Amino acid sequence: MELYALLGIAIALAMDAFAVALSAGVILPVLTGRHLFRLSFHFGLFQGLMPIIGWLIGARIYDLIADYDHWVAFGLLMFIGIRMVHEAFDRDDEAPRRDPTRGMTLVTLSVATSIDALVVGLTLGVLKVDVWYPALVIGVVAAIFTMVGMILGRRVGALWGQRMEVFGGVLLCCLGLKILIEHLVN
Repeated sequence: MELYALLGIAIALAMDAFAVALSAGVILPVLTGRHLFRLSFHFGLFQGLMPIIGWLIGARIYDLIADYDHWVAFGLLMFIGIRMVHEAFDRDDEAPRRDPTRGMTLVTLSVATSIDALVVGLTLGVLKVDVWYPALVIGVVAAIFTMVGMILGRRVGALWGQRMEVFGGVLLCCLGLKILIEHLVN
């Protein structure tokens, strides 16, 4: 696989992670190196592992996964997005915000943003393309985009506060809808 094609795929896959990272940066009251590391590491790890898992699974069960992968991503992103909007309006300003870089929220977001990478891995397996180098590039690009997204999200969130928190939740819901519509139309 040529490098420019691989980078194009990696950037396309990283856009979901970037959008979620923007939202995460918005809702964190303070953005620390620990937050940046946790989200970037996990998004990069999941984005890098999913093509490998897809490649290992191979074409045998591609048809089983292709029928519902978009529903899983849609459901996870809608759940997190609606919860973010609800918390933006329903929380006391003194109450701590939920940290999207911890616990099940982190795992849920990591899975939701990397399901497309699983399908890319399945495709690489069908095409008999070695997966190890593409998986590394995909993971690194996703980690970088996640870090940049969080930093931008934090800066925008500091300027516009609750409005950006609502925007972040709506953005996640729109991302889930986009994934669903793309798969239903094709």
